[in-house]
Amino acid sequence: MKLIIVTGLSGSGKSVALHTLEDVGYYCIDNLPVFMLPSLACELASRGNDRYSQTAVGIDARNPSEELQSILPLLGPLKSQGIDYQILFLEAESDTLITRFSETRRKHPLSDETGSLADAIEREQKIMAPFQTAADLRIDTTRTNVHQLRDIIRTRIGHDQTSSISLLFLSFGFKHGIPKDADFVYDTRCLPNPHWSPALRPLTGQDLAVQDFLSSHEQVNKMADGIINFLEEWIPSFAADGRSYLTIAIGCTGGQHRSVYLTERLAKHFENSELSVQLRHRELSR
Repeated sequence: MKLIIVTGLSGSGKSVALHTLEDVGYYCIDNLPVFMLPSLACELASRGNDRYSQTAVGIDARNPSEELQSILPLLGPLKSQGIDYQILFLEAESDTLITRFSETRRKHPLSDETGSLADAIEREQKIMAPFQTAADLRIDTTRTNVHQLRDIIRTRIGHDQTSSISLLFLSFGFKHGIPKDADFVYDTRCLPNPHWSPALRPLTGQDLAVQDFLSSHEQVNKMADGIINFLEEWIPSFAADGRSYLTIAIGCTGGQHRSVYLTERLAKHFENSELSVQLRHRELSR
């Protein structure tokens, strides 16, 4: 049995994640009382029913905080009973969450008459911290719309994984913030910048002219080879440790040229392996 525990901050997209998993064949339960999770998982696994072989459960801050703090130790014995569980944690920046609640006019589950929406969000961040720390996969939806989040869920979780680990190569711009959900972050701002060429400035790292410019520089090739060598050496160790997902973020100043080029190059290299590889350009999708 495979169990996905979908959790995270209110307004970050947990409902979208559950609906997407349901669309690809998961049996989904939202807002499960946290004390019921271990017994429910064991009961579903014992039935041997294909309908429950892939189950997703939503858990959030509507549960009592003391129960949320105690759930992680209760999950330990599940794998010994043949239940492969993983925790998916969704998050977003506080300002983004405030905007989303303002637009939908929905009430935050922890809001009350004595505090502001920002206070409720901060309190929830503290309550959900144990899940964030233990998460197998974190997704920051600050700059992700509903359609992009659905695509991420489908490619990272919803597909039938034939490899031991899934790699997401993500390009981004430092001026827009570092991705919170990255396992590795590489800084390419030290490399030659196509931005200073008037002919290349409006293009991206997906354009041949920019690719030719960057690949002609020894520093660029050396950095690409260095990242590839590091990942090839250590990915097997992460897989052996039980990791199912790795996010490798490549950043430059604006997320348009250098990071895009290197991310495309890395993804193309690892697509020739037996690993599951996804590619995303955060700033190009803005």
